[in-house]
Amino acid sequence: MTSLRLLPLLNTLLILQVHLSNQLEDNKIPPSLCTGQPGIPGSPGVHGSPGQPGRDGRDGRDAAPGEKGEKGDRGDQGETGARGLTGDRGDPGEKGERGQDGECAVAPKSAFSVKLSEGRTLPLTAGEAVRFDKIIFNEQGDFSTETGRFTCKVPGVYYFSVHATVYRASLQFDLMKNSHAVASYFQFYGNWPKPVSLSGGSLLHLIPGDQVWVQMALSEYNGFYSSTKTDSTFTGFLVYSDWKNSAVFEPLV
Repeated sequence: MTSLRLLPLLNTLLILQVHLSNQLEDNKIPPSLCTGQPGIPGSPGVHGSPGQPGRDGRDGRDAAPGEKGEKGDRGDQGETGARGLTGDRGDPGEKGERGQDGECAVAPKSAFSVKLSEGRTLPLTAGEAVRFDKIIFNEQGDFSTETGRFTCKVPGVYYFSVHATVYRASLQFDLMKNSHAVASYFQFYGNWPKPVSLSGGSLLHLIPGDQVWVQMALSEYNGFYSSTKTDSTFTGFLVYSDWKNSAVFEPLV
């Protein structure tokens, strides 16, 4: 009888034990069982290691432009840099307009060649110029058939030559520059049945205004001769000019 009365009490204790055991396993002690005093504060913990870098923050909004600062002082000139590489060749430019016509360089000229006409009566007086009256070439007009003289217009060095046919007479003549004989030539007649020749030449330096001619040396030695088969000639030409530019510039026609 007594055992039956204790049975409900035993069931209650059993249920209470199971319930308390579940709380102890979950580390959840009921406050009713923790009635002790608060513990002494513990010592500070050791500093932890640095954490991982944080992510970049968002871009900020554009602020209003600031005021313009004052101009700074001029800096020192830097050292000259190394020479750069040669660049690529550029494209050809456009063709320019045609320029005005220039001047043409014309070399100075002076030349003549003359001869005696057939049956020409020669001067018999010594000191007179032999007047070669038939022109072979006289493009510049520097030789005068009226006076028998060449007049220099272009300064420089000239060559003059005289070729005389001598027939049945002796001949002596001089090559004259102004009033001076620069060369003399003589051919003595030796009773030859046919004509003979007497020739000579000389280089002369002339300035404008100088004159050159052939002059009889002796009146009795006047054996210049000319025919259809043979001639007596006087020739001269410019070898080189003394002009600094060695050319006369004339406008194009």
